[in-house]
Amino acid sequence: MSLAMTFEERYRAIDSRDARFDGQFVTAVRSTGIYCRPSCPARTPKASNVTFYQTSAAAHEAGYRACKRCLPEAAPGSPQWNLRGDTAGRAMRLIADGVVEREGVPGLARRLGYSPRHLTRLLTTELGAGPLALSRAHRAQTARMLLVGSDMPAADVAFASGFASVRQFNDTVREVFGMPPLELRARRRLSRPGERVAAAPTPGVAIDLALPHRGALDAAGLFEWMSARALPGVETATASTFARTLRLPHGPAWFELRLDDLGRVRLRAALTDLSDLSTLVTRARRLFDLDADPDAVDESLSRHPELAPLVTALPGIRVPGAADPHEMLIRAMVGQQITVAAARTALTALAARLGEEVPAFEGMLAGPAESPHPAADAPGASRLFPTMAAIAERGREVLRGPAARIRAITGAAAALAGGELPLTTGDDAAEQRAALLAMPGIGPWTADYVRMRVLADPDVFLPGDVAVRSGAAAIGLPAEPRTLEGWAARTAPWRSYLTAHLWRAVPPRQPARRVAASRTSPSPAATTGGVS
Repeated sequence: MSLAMTFEERYRAIDSRDARFDGQFVTAVRSTGIYCRPSCPARTPKASNVTFYQTSAAAHEAGYRACKRCLPEAAPGSPQWNLRGDTAGRAMRLIADGVVEREGVPGLARRLGYSPRHLTRLLTTELGAGPLALSRAHRAQTARMLLVGSDMPAADVAFASGFASVRQFNDTVREVFGMPPLELRARRRLSRPGERVAAAPTPGVAIDLALPHRGALDAAGLFEWMSARALPGVETATASTFARTLRLPHGPAWFELRLDDLGRVRLRAALTDLSDLSTLVTRARRLFDLDADPDAVDESLSRHPELAPLVTALPGIRVPGAADPHEMLIRAMVGQQITVAAARTALTALAARLGEEVPAFEGMLAGPAESPHPAADAPGASRLFPTMAAIAERGREVLRGPAARIRAITGAAAALAGGELPLTTGDDAAEQRAALLAMPGIGPWTADYVRMRVLADPDVFLPGDVAVRSGAAAIGLPAEPRTLEGWAARTAPWRSYLTAHLWRAVPPRQPARRVAASRTSPSPAATTGGVS
């Protein structure tokens, strides 16, 4: 990982044009005034002319502009922001979610527990750029993606990327990329004709974009996971697609993730407001763990003879994330003691009774006649997952089961709705876990599972999970929780991916068994909390 790489290691990576490190650092060249991704095909610069930066924002601040040849802003996001639990990592996750655009630097600083001045000083020292510069770089990345990947009018691209004005957008694109927006668009290289999607009429916008990722991708496993847990009316899933509605800061949205013929993950979306697009892209990427470094994960896990066959069979395994942190907690709590099917039934009833119905998005998604996705396959009227306020107020009318469990779920929803329980992608991991464990009805399994899904923490292990133990036994590892946890420690910092492999290693058609209810040991069929 670039977090621990020396100058010499980074230089060897750029000299070999190693694409595995794209997005993990950038190479600034003093003699040319540009910065590149590690795999840039240009001639390797002299080491004496090179400075490595962790972020493109730091390169911008130092006076460099992006390479027109390799377009470093098109690289997948860095996996180190999930590996890092420090303030810099937490800040980068929140910036990617659009917090600076919505709440400004004071809002970001408040979420992280610092004053704006101290946070700016801390990030500048650690990453070479302050929160405004980091947010500006993220807007530039979004703008490049939209200019190259869509026919959306440039003015719409400006606001969809989070810029306050078209002039600010023009100036930033010209400064970062060394060319005006329309020239950047003219350089695009579309792999297939007919994929350009124009902006739709007011009040919404439709888009179809490729989401880059590094290394192998176990897409079949992701779609299988989503399909088993999809809530009718909120989500739909097949063996090759996943779609759902989602509540975003400026209104509801619908999005679909799928693979195209070239093996790329594509995002098709319909939004109420353009300004939510960057946030949606970030959440879709997190849902499918697209910023992971599968080469590093697979290489590390393969060193253990017990795991090598699993990695060989399933290269590029991913840990599904969460589209909405609050929803994730409710789904985990509903499913923590029941099967996946039972949890899906309970959550479907909850959404049907308490979820807000949203208008159909067909009009926005209708494309030209040659479009591979005509209006006929667009979603119909659907629902949003219920708000926390609705669950707190009326959840007792719908939820079934022990009264104490229902009180715990509605109590957690009330705490989320009222702000007493903060739960975001920018939380400190230890503080988040402690806050969850302090809530009635939430045990270690649920708290750790939520941390894995919401923070995309790559180093969470669930030793009390019945399927983890079953998968471990199937490949010859100890099944006793304490012993298994001790063995798993050797796979740090990739224990979340070990967990995913053990889930997949559970023998098929396992006979049903009765297991005593435990918040740390759900039943075999509920091995992942019965949630999506």
